[in-house]
Amino acid sequence: MNKKNLSMFGFLFLTSSILIEIYEYPTFATSGFNSIFYLLVGGLFWFLPVCLCAAEMATVEGFQEGGVFTWTSNTLGKKLGFAHIFYQFIVFTIGAVTMIYFIVGAIAYVTGIEAINSNPILKFLSVIIIFWIITYVQLKGINKTALIAKIGFIGGILIPALFLFVLTGIYIFKGYPIHLVMDKNTFFPNLHNKSSLVVLVSFMLSYMGLEVSATHINDMKNPKRDYPRAIIILLILAVLLSSMGALSIGMVVPKSELSLNQGVFQAFSSLLNHFGNFNIVVKILAILLCLGSIAEVSAWIIGPSRGLSLAGEKGLFDKRIAKRNKNDVASYILIIQGVLVTIWAFIITFGAGTSNNSFFMAMTLTVIVYLTAYFLFFLAYIKLTLKYDNLERKYRISKNKFIKLFIGIIGLIFTVIAFIISFIPPSGVKESQVTSYTSLLIIVFIIILLLPFIIMTISKKLAK
Repeated sequence: MNKKNLSMFGFLFLTSSILIEIYEYPTFATSGFNSIFYLLVGGLFWFLPVCLCAAEMATVEGFQEGGVFTWTSNTLGKKLGFAHIFYQFIVFTIGAVTMIYFIVGAIAYVTGIEAINSNPILKFLSVIIIFWIITYVQLKGINKTALIAKIGFIGGILIPALFLFVLTGIYIFKGYPIHLVMDKNTFFPNLHNKSSLVVLVSFMLSYMGLEVSATHINDMKNPKRDYPRAIIILLILAVLLSSMGALSIGMVVPKSELSLNQGVFQAFSSLLNHFGNFNIVVKILAILLCLGSIAEVSAWIIGPSRGLSLAGEKGLFDKRIAKRNKNDVASYILIIQGVLVTIWAFIITFGAGTSNNSFFMAMTLTVIVYLTAYFLFFLAYIKLTLKYDNLERKYRISKNKFIKLFIGIIGLIFTVIAFIISFIPPSGVKESQVTSYTSLLIIVFIIILLLPFIIMTISKKLAK
């Protein structure tokens, strides 16, 4: 098999499908004109450091295969490298459920069968059927993933986004009312307010996932040249599309009428209703947005599993589990991943039906575990700069070591801030349950934190 078959644009489509999510635009729009401030601050002080550090680490000689596992292993040691890719893996097993919830919601919207989305049993069955079908396709190899990513990016992200922007432009040109106040008073939020800090973190987290596709660097035709280029293009695309999307929806849909449940479908419907009855167009757009979400899930399914497979091949856990099939896919890891997603789907779907706390906890766990992975990401870059700056690489953030350290430390500081803020209980948690919620969250987090080290210890003993 020819591994070097992923072009720069193929990689860009793959990474964009992970990172850019149109269904988040209505959530952004609820913050009004503040959303642009949040997106710019999150983009400049967190996402930009992630992009630059990833671009440099990916081009260091010997760092190309395995993504974050290799980056962290070669700087902080193999155990922390395994922990890093394991946290990324666990995050997806939880996050996949909410990603597929959007697909289920879109299917319910298009077909008119609301029970798919409202009945917990049907919703659970829909989630696992969709996930296992996508997993089966991923077993066919990176070519299939790249094709899905291309279709998903063009059909499920680019076309709906451009359609949204064009419709908004026509809406403004025709003189319809704009429901967004845009001045310096509405641009800057009150950061002394705890809720504003929580919102800032949520905007930062919308940029998560860029490094997941780094496990495919070795599949690229010219990774040292194309990876940094793809990352910089992605940085511009993500910030620009998210900002324009938030403004577009904020201008045409009154904040009081924004529904996070109907989300982006409501936004398109509100826009099109000004020009006639175009319900069929909204349904077509819903199908297209499904393609984007399917591409996102596909890219996530195959990403962390590649890094975990390499960790297994290096003896950090049972090599038999890490074995790859004829398409160079770690099939056993994908099956284990699918089982975990099925378990989480059951817990979140049925748990949220009886108590929202289970849903809030699952979402918060996703955030704090992923931020733990970003601690390791930035620490790996800082260690690389301090100790291994002499290693050959195609791309450097700067020749000045101080500038490089400054960028890495800024990213680390914002990660720490986001981590601390993430432990603030969501407003949906009742005051009487705050202590039990926080205590259980910390206990489960510590278990997940220790899990990769427990796995390595058990694997080492069994190998003797």
